[in-house]
Amino acid sequence: MISWYMHPAFSSLRFWTLLLPGCAFLFYMTPLLLRTVGIRAFTMASDSYVSGSLSAAYVTCPNDTVAKDIARGLVERKLAACVNVIPQITSIYEWKGKLEEDTEVLLMIKTRSSKVSALTEYVRSVHPYEVCEVISLPIEQGNPPYLKWVGDIVPE
Repeated sequence: MISWYMHPAFSSLRFWTLLLPGCAFLFYMTPLLLRTVGIRAFTMASDSYVSGSLSAAYVTCPNDTVAKDIARGLVERKLAACVNVIPQITSIYEWKGKLEEDTEVLLMIKTRSSKVSALTEYVRSVHPYEVCEVISLPIEQGNPPYLKWVGDIVPE
């Protein structure tokens, strides 16, 4: 019986000049190809965010105590995944015919768009202002793992 490497087809120079570069190509390209496929698979799995399904809401508060109380209440009630408390903003506005200027605290709230109405009702029920600011903007895009986390924390 003749060994495979002694067969006339394998002993030709043409065979080896085609085989060796092909093996070298596979040897060097396989890790790159696997990494590319892996990254793309991860991206596809994490890119399932539906634009506008989450919102960033903004609320101004008269002081740090009120702001933190509202922020904790929102997170505890699962109306928000995260609330940033931003101190020392200056608001200039007209109120009852007078130009006003106040130092306030801004809440930046991440939530589901479907929860904005409930969030607004909660804020209105605990906020000391006669007319409190509650506005929201849809989140069009962002860091996919972060957006997934917000969606996981705030139930439908």
